[in-house]
Amino acid sequence: MSHAPERKEKDCLNCGTMVQGRYCHVCGQENIVPKESFGSLVLHFFSDITHFDSKFLDTLRYLLFRPGFLSKEHLRGRRSRYLNPIRMYLFTSAIFFLIFWTLILNPKSAIKLNLDRPLTRQERDSTLNSVVRELAKETQNVNLKKQVELLSDTSRPVTGADLFQFNENEGIFIFGKKHYKTVNEYDSVQHKYENSKKDNWFRRRLIRKEIILNDEFRRNPSGTAQEIFATFLHRLPYLLFVSLPFFALLLKILYIRRKQFFYVDHIIFTIHHYIFSFLLLLFVFGVNKMHEITGWGIWNVLLAILLFIWPVYLYIAMKNFYQQGWFKTLMKFLLLNLIGFAILLLLFIIFLFFSVY
Repeated sequence: MSHAPERKEKDCLNCGTMVQGRYCHVCGQENIVPKESFGSLVLHFFSDITHFDSKFLDTLRYLLFRPGFLSKEHLRGRRSRYLNPIRMYLFTSAIFFLIFWTLILNPKSAIKLNLDRPLTRQERDSTLNSVVRELAKETQNVNLKKQVELLSDTSRPVTGADLFQFNENEGIFIFGKKHYKTVNEYDSVQHKYENSKKDNWFRRRLIRKEIILNDEFRRNPSGTAQEIFATFLHRLPYLLFVSLPFFALLLKILYIRRKQFFYVDHIIFTIHHYIFSFLLLLFVFGVNKMHEITGWGIWNVLLAILLFIWPVYLYIAMKNFYQQGWFKTLMKFLLLNLIGFAILLLLFIIFLFFSVY
């Protein structure tokens, strides 16, 4: 509510409706004089901030300590005292990924650690055993033979980048059956074929991209891996956002006999679950950082407790929101996580594919 004086005229400046009282009953606009002082603008700004904070903190309290309560309140139509679920999702996900990218995970250093540092004795032996097993299946693979020779020579250190050694017929990305050294070479081969035997438009794009990526990996394995990894990380918010309606659809199918729940109700439940997951992961990141700093074992215990809370919270939230028995809820909880994990894995592969190609 503004502190500006109320207008003597009773026609709403926004929609023209005749107002009964201080607020328009049609559009909700306050019927006050349109001219405001600088002081009133500042007061209005701080009022909005504190209003948001009070709603956010109140919503946060119920979200953390009363699983399923907010979704049930939204279903009942009691919404004005709580922060809008979509607004809260956008806010918490933005904070989560800001902390995730800047403080928790540095893509360049993470990739550099894996590819540019020398392998330890244990890593070297494990990699050698793995390559030897692959070579037993592909006895004519020249690249695998080179890797075995490189890993067997204990007189020199080996990095992850050293293992990216290719001959003319091999590469990391292997969408095409035959490997080409350059895009021009591939195009010239395609021109020789009849139209019916040429690769289609989609396949041509993939193979051209494969040739470019393989060439970049030969010249700069770490830099190329960094770029792909960073691209994928920046698509993680989209992956989670896309997975949200699928998760809600699973709930719709699992509770298809509960006619009082519409698809949008499952969406609201899923949004609240995702918000809680973001917040819990932030706690996990914080505890893990504290363990790295102090080295105290108590942080590992706390980390285990936090990881245990996630499935327990989801199970209780499902029980409270959908109002079914403990055993039925348990069966649906297990199915939800099993199928949900498969869908998330499929989306992960699709997004990784687009990040690479």
